[in-house]
Amino acid sequence: MKFGQVENPEAIDFKLPADAPQTRTILGKHKNEAPFEAYVGCAKWNRTDLKGFYPRGTKDELTYYATQFNSIELNATFYKMPDWQQVETWKNKTPDGFKFFPKLTDLISHYRRLIDVKEPVDNFCNAISNFEEKLGMAFLQLHDNFKPKDFDRLEKVLNEFPKGVPLGVEVRNAEWFAAENQNRFCTLLEKNEMSNIIVDTAGRRDMLHMRLTSPVAFVRYVGANHPTDIQRLDEWVARIEKWKDEGLQKLYFFVHQNIEVESPLLAEHFIKKMNDKLGLSLHIPARQHTQKSMFD
Repeated sequence: MKFGQVENPEAIDFKLPADAPQTRTILGKHKNEAPFEAYVGCAKWNRTDLKGFYPRGTKDELTYYATQFNSIELNATFYKMPDWQQVETWKNKTPDGFKFFPKLTDLISHYRRLIDVKEPVDNFCNAISNFEEKLGMAFLQLHDNFKPKDFDRLEKVLNEFPKGVPLGVEVRNAEWFAAENQNRFCTLLEKNEMSNIIVDTAGRRDMLHMRLTSPVAFVRYVGANHPTDIQRLDEWVARIEKWKDEGLQKLYFFVHQNIEVESPLLAEHFIKKMNDKLGLSLHIPARQHTQKSMFD
């Protein structure tokens, strides 16, 4: 993942900003006694990217991956519209409790730019509905140059989005983070009970908006392949503990790196800290003897 990559990460102020004032309000509205749910995973299961993660002789990467993590950010669906047969194949390779988080196909977001997309959106949702109880949340990632001037397109798509499919939305153009535009966008998400995806990446600190629009936090964390990655994750654990106390119901947290090889090691660290601080019992991924990290 190259988006937001910088040459000198040590020059970046990685401190998490304060929550948007509306975050505590939205969490308080939904506070209840339901058990807190946390799903932590990587962006892909490809052996080439996650070199050293798989034991020697592993025959099916997804099958093994799903024994170590309880979720996957499914980027494969961004590059090709899924069909129900492929979705069922993926689903059947994973254990009970595993969740998929498929990204809407680029035909919808990047090529048609949300124009006349009802048919492909319906096709996408019909396909991923075959994940059944293993569907976590779909997510729509807009192009860097999709700006608030085209808000009406986004509004139409979100208002018409199939109600049975949970959705998170990631906007990237800097204009979305101006106060007026952010308020309008977040109001739309709140109305439709959709999640405002938070991206923590070195070169785009504006995307770390810390404004939740539902009691579900969807965080895409991008490490910089730098020792600061660990401190950043520790700060996230503290913030999530705060959100949980305020009413957060679910956490979806996906670990990326610009060079993905160490993503499982960062996720392992994050899971250990989450278990310790929040009293969870998430499975801790096994580390292979071939996995070596700058963070140890």
